[in-house]
Amino acid sequence: MKKYINPSKSLWPEMLSRPVLDNTSLKERVAEVLKEIKAGGDEAVKKYTEKFDRVVLESFLVTQDEIKLAVAEISKDLKDAIELAAKNIRLFHEKQTAKVEIVETRPGIKCWRKSVGIEKVGLYIPGGSAPLFSTILMLGIPAQIAGCKEILLCSPPNKEGKLHPAILFAAQLVGVTRIYKIGGVQAIGAMAYGTGTVPKVYKIFGPGNQFVTCAKQMVQEDGLAIDMPAGPSEVCVLADDSAIPAFVASDLLSQAEHGADSQAILITTAQSILQKVEAELEKQLALLPRKAIAEKALANSKLILVPSIEEAIEIANEYASEHLILACENAEEVAEKIVNAGSIFIGNYSPESVGDYASGTNHTLPTNGYARAYSGVSVDSFIKKITYQKLTQQGLQLIASPVILMAEAEGLRAHANAVNIRLNA
Repeated sequence: MKKYINPSKSLWPEMLSRPVLDNTSLKERVAEVLKEIKAGGDEAVKKYTEKFDRVVLESFLVTQDEIKLAVAEISKDLKDAIELAAKNIRLFHEKQTAKVEIVETRPGIKCWRKSVGIEKVGLYIPGGSAPLFSTILMLGIPAQIAGCKEILLCSPPNKEGKLHPAILFAAQLVGVTRIYKIGGVQAIGAMAYGTGTVPKVYKIFGPGNQFVTCAKQMVQEDGLAIDMPAGPSEVCVLADDSAIPAFVASDLLSQAEHGADSQAILITTAQSILQKVEAELEKQLALLPRKAIAEKALANSKLILVPSIEEAIEIANEYASEHLILACENAEEVAEKIVNAGSIFIGNYSPESVGDYASGTNHTLPTNGYARAYSGVSVDSFIKKITYQKLTQQGLQLIASPVILMAEAEGLRAHANAVNIRLNA
């Protein structure tokens, strides 16, 4: 990890930069696959599933028998853990719905807004070395609460042409309507354009590697909605001398093991914490099964020493981290001063892992600095809000004059006439 000791502001852009990939060839390769999926449908999906996942599938759709077998394979302890997490996530997200409130802006003029679930949504769940079944809970539960009629799920098959049993268990638990053994760019293309087997959806959610992320951004250009621009996972820990070095190191490593392009940042006001965290990183890293991946991520990561908590807060807001952990005195007060973060973890006993799995908050969050303008996934992500207005004759008469004046001032005579013709009637 690169160290910065009391860096000047001129160094902040370099210090807070994310890993950058050359996307030119990536975009060309992704565009080629999407073009073939759009034109060739299922046959193109089969071709790329064989090429990238090295398995030949006659059918992508997961059957009820496959789901039953998968559920039987899951240990009771893991089922209980997933169900507990689902309960907490559901409890938190159910509070995000609001009753319809009718506002009478003038006598006879009633306005209101209603939330309507997006009819068809697609969830992408990474498989491979880390099958993220927890993400199914984070996406499927708010989709269900929002009232989405069709919830499709795509995830890459293994060499035997199967999905991880926990993925299937979590999917049936949260009401996913169809599950497909399709991964990568071909999954995004299938959900975006539709094939003979996979219906076209209206919005795509879920994390993925650089190819999946690029594909989501490209189909967005074709008019399909996506959850958010997302990049590699990241964490920032803001710590003072009250932090526990072993805890801080574990939090940094929990993000580093996600992928080689992940990033972990420590901002601290205490020299001793910086040194002790360094030692703990080395000690804990040696024991990780995903050590090689974490080591590459740490090469992109930073240790920053600053003279005051105020400067630490300023840097944290500038970085706009996906996950921000506050391991410092008066952590709740510090949290009130944070304006740019995806999700905040307050105090020494709030590891980022709890938000990833079971505290109840959503772990699908903005990365790459998008926390300055984007929120994490919520029930709102799965709905569109339609506004309504209903006027009586009296209501129209009350508002007619200003509407006519404004329409004519904008040179839109037909708008004014739509009011006048009713008054004259």
